[in-house]
Amino acid sequence: MDKNKRAVYPPMGWNSWDCYGAAVDEEKLLGNAEYMAQNLKQYGYEYVVCDIQWYEPTAESMAYHKFAELDMDEYSRLIPAAKRFPSAANGAGFKPIADKIHEMGLKFGIHIMRGIARQAVHRNTPIKGGKYTARDIAQPYSVCSWNTDMYGVDPSHPGAQIYYDSIFELYASWGVDFVKCDDICVTEGRPDDFYSGKGEIECIKKAIDNCGRDIVLSLSPGPAILEQADHLSANANMWRMTGDFWDNWNALDAMFDRCKKWAPFVKEGCWPDCDMLPLGHISIYNGDRYTNFTKDEQITLMTLWCIFRSPLMMGGEMRDNDQFTLDLITAPEVLELEKKTFGAKEVMNSGGITVWKTGDREGNIYLGIFNRDSYKKQANLSLPLLGITNARSFKTRDLWKREDCDIVKGELACEINAHGARLFKLF
Repeated sequence: MDKNKRAVYPPMGWNSWDCYGAAVDEEKLLGNAEYMAQNLKQYGYEYVVCDIQWYEPTAESMAYHKFAELDMDEYSRLIPAAKRFPSAANGAGFKPIADKIHEMGLKFGIHIMRGIARQAVHRNTPIKGGKYTARDIAQPYSVCSWNTDMYGVDPSHPGAQIYYDSIFELYASWGVDFVKCDDICVTEGRPDDFYSGKGEIECIKKAIDNCGRDIVLSLSPGPAILEQADHLSANANMWRMTGDFWDNWNALDAMFDRCKKWAPFVKEGCWPDCDMLPLGHISIYNGDRYTNFTKDEQITLMTLWCIFRSPLMMGGEMRDNDQFTLDLITAPEVLELEKKTFGAKEVMNSGGITVWKTGDREGNIYLGIFNRDSYKKQANLSLPLLGITNARSFKTRDLWKREDCDIVKGELACEINAHGARLFKLF
C-alpha cells in the first residue's frame, strides 16, 4: 500500500508517556483502551500506543534505569517484559494485548528506539534471517544522549536492513498498527552527518513495506528541521516539529510559529506533529497533577491543533477525565476540521490577535481567532484583510458552542478571553 494511504487523516488516539513515562503496564494500557472504546472511538480516536521501555522489567517511573537488563529474544529483538505485561509470557509478545484492543475496534501501537539493543551488541547475538550479528551492524559512537538502551546501526551495512526487516516482521506478527520511533529525527542543533538517522528512517520505511502489515510510522523527538521536510514526507506518516510539549503557556505560544512554518507540508499521509495533548490527569510519576493549562488555554490548544491538522494523541490518564476534558477532546464540529479541511495558514498576527484560516471542498471558510495576550480583547476583523474577498454576506457558526451566530459582511467581531480562542465557520 502507498505509505500515505496508511494515514489518510491525522492519527488520533492515546499515548502512555505523559502520565506513565516508562512504567505503563498491561492493566493501564487495556484500561485506557476500554475507556477509548466507550467514550472516544465514535469521534475518531483509535490508536492505543504503549510508549518507551516496554521491554524493561524494572521500569517504575518517568526515569530510565541506566544500562538496565532488557527482555530480548535470541535474535537481538526486544520483547515485552512479562513482569509488566503478563500476557506476553512464553513468547506471546504483544499479540494478546493487540488482539484485545482490536476486538474493541481500536488499533495498537508501540514506541521503539532507533537501532539495536546495546546488550545484543555486547553479547554479539545473531540477527534473524542472515549471517550477521548485532556487533556487525552497530555504530558504537551513535548513541542516544538521554537513554542507554540502544546503539544506532550502520544503514550502509547489508545487515541493517535485515535487522529492521526482522523486527517489523515480529511487530506485524503481534498485530502492531502504529510505531513511534524515537531518537531518529534530524533535529535542530543536531547536524545531519552526526548520526545515521536519515538512513535508519529509510530502513524502517522499507521494513514496513516488506512486513505485510500496514503500519503507521511516527518519528520523534523534535524539533525536526524544515530542510528535511521532503525526506520526512517520503518516509514517515508523522514527525515531531517540537521537542517534548508540556502544559505551560510559553510552549503553547511558541507553537504558533512552528505551525506557521510547517503548514505548507501538511497533506494526506504526511502530518507534522505538535506532540501529545497534555490534558486531564497529565502526570502521575512526575509530580501527580492535572494539566496546568487554564480552560481557555486548553481551548486554544485544541483549536490550533485541529485547524493546523496535527495528530491528536491524548497524554493524560483518560479514566480520570472530568466532563470538561471529555467534552474538549470530543467536540464534534471542531474535530471535523481534522478530516475535511485543507490549506490552513496564518492570515493575521497583530496586536496580540492571531488568525488562522482554512477551508473545505464545499466552499466553507473556517477562522481560528486566538488572543495571545493576558487580558480579554475585542477583535474586530476585516474579512478582506484576512483574504476573504467575496463581497457576499456569510452565515457564521461558533464551532465550540455549536450554535449559529450573526450574519456578517465585511467584518467579524468577537470577544476573546485571555489566552483563549474562538472558532467560526463562515458559510
